[in-house]
Amino acid sequence: MKTVVVVPTYNESSNITLLLQALLKLKLPNSHFLVVDDNSPDGTAERVLDLQKKHKQVHLLLRTKERGRGSAGIAGYKQALAMGADVICEMDADFSHDPRYLPSLLQGLAHADVVLGSREIEGGRDDDRPLRRQLLTKCANFYIRFFLGLHVKDCNSGYRCFKRKVLETIDLDHMLAQGPDLVQEVLYKSHLKGFHIAEVPISFVERKHGISKLGYKHLYKGYFMVLKLRLLKLFGRL
Repeated sequence: MKTVVVVPTYNESSNITLLLQALLKLKLPNSHFLVVDDNSPDGTAERVLDLQKKHKQVHLLLRTKERGRGSAGIAGYKQALAMGADVICEMDADFSHDPRYLPSLLQGLAHADVVLGSREIEGGRDDDRPLRRQLLTKCANFYIRFFLGLHVKDCNSGYRCFKRKVLETIDLDHMLAQGPDLVQEVLYKSHLKGFHIAEVPISFVERKHGISKLGYKHLYKGYFMVLKLRLLKLFGRL
């Protein structure tokens, strides 16, 4: 089984080398690590290329024309499929998604088609962030579950693994999201196609280096995307 871990990046030079080294230390069989970089001016791509010279499992997809979390995620999925991946995983580069949980997510695929790293189930934690951010996450999860009929606790988790058939089925060429709301769109479309979605507990932590790109504007766009997806489903366009 070939596993490709997709890591979208923009200005993550302070994190990417340490992250890739941590992933390599897991020694996951037949695993590859694909960094999708939006031409970061801080030298993120150069750091990836330095590691690529020493480790054949490290790959770089450098995007010089497009930019954005949504399109980067889709480009990463497509590249992973082209690489022959049986399993495609996705995680952030800032260590909010600890690499040590990746084996647990992969093990979860023995009984599911999609596995999420979850802060909201028993054993999961989200106590490293300010209380207002924790409450916002809980409210957002309730909102998403209510409108989209999802039965998972952490609908906002970007730490996840997919079996190949999931990404082949949900039609990556016709995604609507351009930003972080891709997380909700892919999850909902996986649900609509009848794939089994499971969760495993993780501890989510705030980044220690670099600047977060996720602001309130992205959150509001995510809420709008949820409504849009629900309306499209009601009118038979999904």
